[in-house]
Amino acid sequence: QVPLVESGGGLVQAGGSLRLSCAASGRTFSSYAMGWFRQAPGKEREFVAAISWSGGNTYYADSVKGRFTISRDSAKNPVYLQMNSLKPEDTAVYYCAALRSGNYYLATEYDYWGQGTQVTVSS
Repeated sequence: QVPLVESGGGLVQAGGSLRLSCAASGRTFSSYAMGWFRQAPGKEREFVAAISWSGGNTYYADSVKGRFTISRDSAKNPVYLQMNSLKPEDTAVYYCAALRSGNYYLATEYDYWGQGTQVTVSS
C-alpha cells in the first residue's frame, strides 16, 4: 500500500496555476515534516518545498520561491502545493514525501514517498 497519494497534476499553459494535494493512506503523518520534490526527464530528483510538522516553518527552492506555496491542514491530507506563474521549466513529476527527522532538503532523508503526479507546462 502506497502511504502517500498525490493528485492535482495536469497540463497547463505558462503563467497558469495548479494545486497539488497529497493524501495519506493507511497511516497519519501529523508528526512528520512534509516535502515536495520533482524530477524532470533525464534529471535528478530535486527539492521543491517543505513544511515542518507544526506548519510553522516552510522552506523553498530558490527556483520556486515567490511562486509556490506549501501548506498543510490535517492528518488525512498532510500537504498541499499551490503553484502559480508556472513556467515550462517546472515540467516534471512531482512527489510528496514525509520526513520523521533530518534535512528537509535531502530526498534521501525522507521516510515515505508517493508515486508522483505529472505536471506539464506548455509555452
